[in-house]
Amino acid sequence: MPVRSETELIDEIERLRAELARREQEAADKERQLERYAADLRETFKQERVRSQELQRSYMATVRALSNAVEARDAYTGKHAERVTAYGIEIARAVGLKGADSPDIEFGFLLHDIGKVAIPDAILYKPGSLTGEERALMAQHPVIGAQIVRGIDFLDEAVRVVRSHHERWDGRGYPDGLAGEEIPMAARVFSVADVLDALTTDRPYRPASPFEVARRMIETASGTQFDPRVIEAFTSIPDRRLEQIGSSIR
Repeated sequence: MPVRSETELIDEIERLRAELARREQEAADKERQLERYAADLRETFKQERVRSQELQRSYMATVRALSNAVEARDAYTGKHAERVTAYGIEIARAVGLKGADSPDIEFGFLLHDIGKVAIPDAILYKPGSLTGEERALMAQHPVIGAQIVRGIDFLDEAVRVVRSHHERWDGRGYPDGLAGEEIPMAARVFSVADVLDALTTDRPYRPASPFEVARRMIETASGTQFDPRVIEAFTSIPDRRLEQIGSSIR
């Protein structure tokens, strides 16, 4: 192997230095490019999050408007949907329902009676007992409500509560006669919250019951009207907490 001269060695060292510098520059350029990509991704994520939050607020505003439209027809149940939603979420948390704090559950609770928009006023506000035919028509409001919200993407989960909130644990509810765990859990939770609000709210035909009285009445229906597991969770919530929810939404 021929011996290189000093000049050749110097040239080779310079060449290697230049190659090293070039590669270092390439690495630095790539690092800056990755940093730019990361910054762009962060900004895109931030913008998407803002858009998602805006969309979620829009969904909630729409649902609340629909809920208010239903309640505007009945002065005696004003803010019923808001109260029963708050009770329902509290019970859902106690029972460990997955997604208890998700908008999907809240939407279903708020819109549970939307099907009543199709029930004639003469039936909805009738002071006396309903005839068999009138009761049958009233019992269709969960079906009508489910039809109203079905097909709206962000209300997919709400449909289950809207349709099944009058089902009973013992299978004697309506409209489908579901029993036990056939009934969606969110609907089982909601049915307890719904009765709680009905019992603790003044109505034209009777005064509101105290929470402790309403609780005892609900507990006696465990295993018949209500899921025992939901009732067990319900009983773990202090009266004081339920009263706070009720008094804050009037």
